[in-house]
Amino acid sequence: MLGNFTYSNPTKLYFGDKALENLKTELNNYGQNIMLVYGGGSIKKNGIYQQVIYILKECNKTVFEDPGVMPNPTVEKLYEGCKIAKDNNVDLILAVGGGSVCDYSKAVSVSAYCEEDPWDKYYLRMEDVSNKIIPVGCVLTMVGTGSEMNGGSVITNHQSKLKIGHVFGDNVFPKFSILNPTFTFTLPKYQMVAGFYDIMSHILEQYFSGDDDNTSDYIMEGLLKSLIHSSKIAVENPQDYEARSNIMWIATWALNTLVAKGKTTDWMVHMIGQSVGAYTDATHGMTLAAVSIPYYKHIMPYGLNKFKRYAINVWNVNPQNKTDEEIALEGLNEMENYMKEIGLVMNLKDLNVTEDMLDGITDGTFIMEGGYKILNHEEIVEILKESMR
Repeated sequence: MLGNFTYSNPTKLYFGDKALENLKTELNNYGQNIMLVYGGGSIKKNGIYQQVIYILKECNKTVFEDPGVMPNPTVEKLYEGCKIAKDNNVDLILAVGGGSVCDYSKAVSVSAYCEEDPWDKYYLRMEDVSNKIIPVGCVLTMVGTGSEMNGGSVITNHQSKLKIGHVFGDNVFPKFSILNPTFTFTLPKYQMVAGFYDIMSHILEQYFSGDDDNTSDYIMEGLLKSLIHSSKIAVENPQDYEARSNIMWIATWALNTLVAKGKTTDWMVHMIGQSVGAYTDATHGMTLAAVSIPYYKHIMPYGLNKFKRYAINVWNVNPQNKTDEEIALEGLNEMENYMKEIGLVMNLKDLNVTEDMLDGITDGTFIMEGGYKILNHEEIVEILKESMR
């Protein structure tokens, strides 16, 4: 491993089918006023809302609800949440939902007492937090983002057609997260498999970089193999507890900052996918899926040794009597076949992308420099065009 790094992760996790029982213990550490954040109301249909409310009332908390968090939380919604949090002197933001709810809650936590426009400060200028932060706790109902154990927060500004993520420091990480795999059982298949690919993409964004012998790469290969195995089972039987619990745990470790240590990282698939999302509001994991294979085929010659290793160690490609290029390409073909098998969107046209959007999507794509190839404008346009064929 190369380089020097510091590792810290302050989030406490409670995992398993009895995990919610620990919420009462955690609530005792915070004040009276709780802001309950959730999405479109599915937690009321599946009973999770009622379970959480029962515990909040049992702890004699005053609850201020902030429902309606959308899959791609908007800056307007952020302003709304900040007002609720500040006006009611909230002591804890309790996010009950998936990655968007967790992301949004962290954004509110740093923005409620921000004296400037938080969009400008945190998402355009990427500045650190210099004001009071409201602590966040999470009850996870969908896996994919890893937001339950990191400082990431993605917000969309439709007016400027930008979808931007800010990775905050340890002080913004959730103080605790409750991970009960059964809470993910009722998720629609489309959202479920989109989450599966978000997990895979998080791992690959960190895997496809560097050429040193890095322990993190071995860890990521194991996570990928487990994800591929368990996701196939979950597609056939969404209520297979073993598969869903494995996937939930993989999602957390894919993006809790551990496997990035000692490495540069890429993140260009996310930058392109997020720009697509800013134009279409398409499901995040599907935007990533649609652009991934064209992107990886484009950069494969620049990181050929890693792509060869990926093919052999993750997809079990037999290297005998094949060139390095043939091995690497076979690995990507195996990946593409898997993606189709579990039901991912593989074409941007299916996400309502049109030719006239391509220059705008490209202009809204942040260029990252940690991968095997630094892209230019023309290359991003070509990758987008390939994603529509």
